[in-house]
Amino acid sequence: MRYGLPRSPSPSPERRSRTRTSTFGLPSDSESDFEGPPTDSDSELSSPSSLSSDSFCYESESQVPPPPPRPKREPCSPAEQRHVEDTVAAIRLRTRYHDPYEEWEKQTRKDAFHTARRAQVQTRLETQGRRTQRNTQELQSLAAMHAQELAEVQKQLAALQIRQQAGVNKLVSSWQEQDKAFRGRIEGVIRVEEEKLRAKLEAERKAREEAEKKRKEEEERRKVEEEVKRKEEEQAQRQREAEAAAKRQEEDKERLRREKLDAEEQGRVRLGMSLAEEDWVHARETLKNLKAGPMKTVKGNQPLKSQWSAIRRQITPKIGQLTHDIDSVMRITQQLIDIICPSERLPLDIYFAALSSLAKAILLQAETEVTAEKRSAIPLAMVAARLLGTLEGFPDIFFAKLVQRSGGWPVPSAIPSTDSDGTAWDEEERAKAMGYRSSDGQRETLSDHVMRVSGMMRVYFLILAAPVPQPLDKMFQLPRFWTYFARMIGDERLLETAVAAQVLHAALDVGGIEAKFIWGNQWVKMLELLYEGTTTGIGGVAGKLVGGQTPEGKAARVRVQLQIERIMQAASSR
Repeated sequence: MRYGLPRSPSPSPERRSRTRTSTFGLPSDSESDFEGPPTDSDSELSSPSSLSSDSFCYESESQVPPPPPRPKREPCSPAEQRHVEDTVAAIRLRTRYHDPYEEWEKQTRKDAFHTARRAQVQTRLETQGRRTQRNTQELQSLAAMHAQELAEVQKQLAALQIRQQAGVNKLVSSWQEQDKAFRGRIEGVIRVEEEKLRAKLEAERKAREEAEKKRKEEEERRKVEEEVKRKEEEQAQRQREAEAAAKRQEEDKERLRREKLDAEEQGRVRLGMSLAEEDWVHARETLKNLKAGPMKTVKGNQPLKSQWSAIRRQITPKIGQLTHDIDSVMRITQQLIDIICPSERLPLDIYFAALSSLAKAILLQAETEVTAEKRSAIPLAMVAARLLGTLEGFPDIFFAKLVQRSGGWPVPSAIPSTDSDGTAWDEEERAKAMGYRSSDGQRETLSDHVMRVSGMMRVYFLILAAPVPQPLDKMFQLPRFWTYFARMIGDERLLETAVAAQVLHAALDVGGIEAKFIWGNQWVKMLELLYEGTTTGIGGVAGKLVGGQTPEGKAARVRVQLQIERIMQAASSR
């Protein structure tokens, strides 16, 4: 809707230069459609020199060119000007109009808000009253409960006091009775002591009389004893003379026996042989020197330990890659030699520590792989034999590690009651020296121990029989096979164990037939003694069988018996 008002034809008054906008973004009725001439300030504000940084491009402000003049707006016609004024008047009328509905709606909202406020106040007062009443009831209930509990506590305290007084009375009565009994015991002891004293005095009197009587008898007896003693001394003199003669004869026999043993020992030294105890002590001392020397130095020096760990990490996967292929054996052997003996020679401590890690890796592989498949011992023994003939110092370290992990069975020898240096074992050290392993404080079972030791010993026997380009150390030569059986059969304590039977079976399986063609009838006699120990008994003693009476020993004994029969059948067929 448009509203129009008549306008007088009087000229417009002077307009102010400040402009204002209405609520709707249109010019107010006080604005003029015509603009006056631009002033100096407007020209300065609108000039390009005031809005840009051209002044920085000229040497002075006088060189800046003047701005172009602003175009002047064409004046509006009276009709257009009237139309604009009518529009502005209509807008003003619209903005000043008051709508009754809106006034009613605003008043209704205000009344509803006041009503809601009164209801909220009333509800809050009621809620507060109920809460106050409930708190009062709870306080009353709590006070009643506390009073009841107080009464119960007082009642219990009274009962406790009564019981305490009764206990005190009982203790007093008991103490009085004990005191009375104690006094009675004291008086009784006094009476007993008085009786003892009287008896003692009487006994002393009788003893004096008896002593006098005995003194006289002693004099008579002494005379008789002196005569007897003289005769006994004469007889003892004759006996000492006879014993001295017998002792001189025994010493002569012992001297001859020692001379014979010394001669045998010299012969063993010349032949490169040794006793089982000496072999075990040598291996034990080698192991101790290795641990106290190179291993301790390497583990205590971080750069050396890092270099040793790197070598050890290279050795372990190489041993695990072994197969039955001869090319694989030769290749891995050469790789291991290159690791232990690189072009730049390793320090001596690291070299011996690397040899220890190499021996341990071979024995661990024998414990795990050979137990599952005995054919896997062949490439392992071939690699070990070539390394024993190539690496300096490896034979002693390998044999020492073998004795460490399997006990005295590589010798073979029973573990003595003391260590190689004479110190006594404790239970854990002796079990470890016997080759037993522990996990989480539990010692391995006999069956696990038997299988683990037999796996390592199978590799050892294969090394003895392995073809090598040059002779190995005496502990790894084929004559050691005969020495092993001779020592084993000569020690009944070893033969009665389950480990001995399983190890003998592994040895016969590896080299029993070859030993028949090397030693001939002597080997057959050795097998006869062993067969007798598996059937009749060790040394012909019934019930004293090879392997003992354990289930593992019985099974291994049967395998030894069958293996001897197969060796004899194979030898007779050829």
